[in-house]
Amino acid sequence: MSKKNRPTDSGGNWMDTYGDMVTLLLTFFIMLYSMSNLDAQKWTIFVKSIPSIQNQGSENITINSQMSDTPEVDSKGQEIGQEIAQEALQAEDVNELYLTIAESLNQAGVKEATVIRGDDYTYVSFANNVFFGADSSVLTREGQAVLNTFAKAIAPAAGGIEQVNIMSHTAKVTDNSQINPQIIRKDRILSAMRSAEVCIYLQQQNVIKPEKLVDISYGEYRPIADNSTEEGRIKNRRIEFLLLDNGAKERDLNEYYKEFKSGEYANTTVVTVGESQSSSQGGETVPADTEAPVDTGAADAGAEDAGAEDAGAEDAGAEDAGSVEKMQNTSE
Repeated sequence: MSKKNRPTDSGGNWMDTYGDMVTLLLTFFIMLYSMSNLDAQKWTIFVKSIPSIQNQGSENITINSQMSDTPEVDSKGQEIGQEIAQEALQAEDVNELYLTIAESLNQAGVKEATVIRGDDYTYVSFANNVFFGADSSVLTREGQAVLNTFAKAIAPAAGGIEQVNIMSHTAKVTDNSQINPQIIRKDRILSAMRSAEVCIYLQQQNVIKPEKLVDISYGEYRPIADNSTEEGRIKNRRIEFLLLDNGAKERDLNEYYKEFKSGEYANTTVVTVGESQSSSQGGETVPADTEAPVDTGAADAGAEDAGAEDAGAEDAGAEDAGSVEKMQNTSE
């Protein structure tokens, strides 16, 4: 009798499938482990090897907070570094600004301009006749040339300057100048127009942001010398610049004058002599016992003031029209 062929048991085939699955799982976990210690360079290589991930564009993928858009971070870091370096350069420029201004004015032939470097500011004072004629608020050509020189000198440090105060002053020539309506009006308008004209011209040079420019008119109310003498009145007629460093707190003008008078900044004070100096120490230093930083004043304006004062001395109540005209012209 022939033997019947019994069907073989095929149940053992699952082992092949199980073995394949275990192998795949092992491979998967090995890949996960390797990715947990993956650096940026290896991750980039891995991503480029998978087309589906490449098609996702610029999507950022992060693993264990170690992965990031490295080029972007590097770019931001470079920008921050450049900003810090730029601020450091600007701070250095601001600290040396007074020397730059003094040397530039010397080369331009400007005499007896006072330049002072304080803790957080730079102060510059000019005689009135540097920019304006007697009893005038129109900038002269010489005054425009001086402002051009000044603008070029402060341009490199403009980023380190928070504010520029442009201050105009006149002199008190008679005792009743503060109660005479005509003199009050003339003095205030003249002072305001002069500071505004200087501010406008400086803004047109486009070296510093317009919002940083402030024009201030003090008239005769911030004297630095005795108005009873011709020399004192010449000193009181002046145009001043106060350049505040970034972060500096503005104070009352008289506080700055007290610092100047104390001699605290005698070593960082230069008075121009109108010629280029061979070194930064070439300028004259204001002594500690000086009344305050001053300028020379206008010779022509001084002559007019002298005439007005003589006329008032002869007859304070004179109604002579010529005397009144002279007195009004001396509000400069």
